[in-house]
Amino acid sequence: MKLEAGRLAVLAGKLAAAYGLPSPRPAPVLDELVRGILSQATRDANRDRAYAALRASFPSWEAVRDAGAREVAVVIRPAGLANQKARRLVETLERLTRPDGTVGLELGPGTDVGEAWGRLASLPGVGPKTAACVMLFALGLPVVPVDTHVLRVARRLGLAGQRESGARLQAKLGVIVPPELCLPLHLNLLRHGRLVCRARRPRCEACCLAADCPTSRRS
Repeated sequence: MKLEAGRLAVLAGKLAAAYGLPSPRPAPVLDELVRGILSQATRDANRDRAYAALRASFPSWEAVRDAGAREVAVVIRPAGLANQKARRLVETLERLTRPDGTVGLELGPGTDVGEAWGRLASLPGVGPKTAACVMLFALGLPVVPVDTHVLRVARRLGLAGQRESGARLQAKLGVIVPPELCLPLHLNLLRHGRLVCRARRPRCEACCLAADCPTSRRS
């Protein structure tokens, strides 16, 4: 199966029929960036616990910056890799400090995709998936973040080579996926990978994409 716009539209339709059309959940860009850093190499539940603890422990992002990595690491321990993530988070907030001492990231929904990508990818510890999530969820830009679940489903469907990286697939999807499909396609591929197309013992018998999947046990 080739990576073609028409085929992706068909797959997106089948996923929407199975899981529904998710609604956008706009968040301030800096909040989404912090969540993205915390989410790396951990489960959403752990990320959410760490994020909630961070917001409860500090009154502002400026306070997080000023607390320093050691204190922040204690608070975000539920997210795992706490020391590493705390350093990245504090470094990022320092990088985003304005002359008046406040922290901000001047990106809005009308920002050019290339500009947003350049600004985000230049920050400490912000890789392609984290940058894409901020662009999609906070800015509504037409990108399709690719995490391990999305990449696994794409490989099994033949949309990506077995050695193809998530960053490369993400770049290709950003070119051919229509803007209105970026959010539902990402979220529904993610859900499908977690619930059905699992890494171990995929539930091919329950897969809405089995007829389109060259690796399905039902094909």
